[in-house]
Amino acid sequence: MQKPLIEAKNLTVRYTIGGGLLTKAVFLNAVDDISISIDKGNFFGLVGESGSGKTTLGRALLRAAPISDGTVTYDDGEVHYDLRNLSKPELKEYRKRAQLIFQDPYAALSPRMTVRDIIAEPLEVMGLTRTRDDTDARVREIAAKCRLNLEHLRRFPHAFSGGQRQRISIARALVSGPRFIVADESVAALDVSIQADVLNLLKSIQQEMGISFLFISHDLSVVAHVCDHVAVMYLGQLVETAPTRDLFARPRHPYTSALISAIPPLDPDAPTNIEKLEGEIPSPTNPPSGCKFHTRCRFARDLCKKDIPKLRAMGKERFVACHFAEEFDFSRKLAASEPAGA
Repeated sequence: MQKPLIEAKNLTVRYTIGGGLLTKAVFLNAVDDISISIDKGNFFGLVGESGSGKTTLGRALLRAAPISDGTVTYDDGEVHYDLRNLSKPELKEYRKRAQLIFQDPYAALSPRMTVRDIIAEPLEVMGLTRTRDDTDARVREIAAKCRLNLEHLRRFPHAFSGGQRQRISIARALVSGPRFIVADESVAALDVSIQADVLNLLKSIQQEMGISFLFISHDLSVVAHVCDHVAVMYLGQLVETAPTRDLFARPRHPYTSALISAIPPLDPDAPTNIEKLEGEIPSPTNPPSGCKFHTRCRFARDLCKKDIPKLRAMGKERFVACHFAEEFDFSRKLAASEPAGA
């Protein structure tokens, strides 16, 4: 059996707020006891409301956020790393293999550098090329994959549209030859037509180069289009994870069902059946007892208020954290475009 590229077990990312002379320290579990694995060459989606901990989880898998408890391992067949106990040389090597695509293509690029210098910077910082000619050859190769021509390399970021800037960001992430990329809301700031172009580019890169993606998004219709597997987060915890087609065809957690019901149908005249969630997501510094979702769940019972549901297996590759998942049937026709693998 093939080992996963990235595997997290009981991962917790905890921050301390306050604790000064006049304030009492408050602990915030931005990521709370999460176990997740991403296979080699997989396009893995991560969804949930703002404040659910998606970005923090992605940063922890890149070793850009502190790992408070649990373990995260990386194994690409050539190297094996325990991300919680990386030495400085190992962290430098891991930076070559794991990269990030930022959400905002306008803020992510230095306005004082040409596109050539922006893409070349990781090569120079990491010492991946010996001469300027080697660097230029690698930059041109990656730029071509991202549909950027030689003329583009001489310009500055202000001369480009949002979609073009995001392709520059993608080229910068690819130039070091990574095996794992976290794409954090990488199309959220783009127009719908440009989103499709960037998504198709990411998918073609994944298939051509065998890169594993953690694709973080709040837009489930986008996730349905590109992802092979989807995990749903709520208030720092995973509530459901499953292959994309299975998750959208039959969600087994009330929160997943509510998110999917909110996807606008392609036919504007089609009837909608949105499952409205009452209230706001609770504060992570003072989460509810028992199931964290019970304050907004229309199916909640007394058990939900007392006991924390464990993420348990419910069929092949599906895991659900709900005490009563077997009792509810949220089956529905796909609300978005056909998921990846259709």
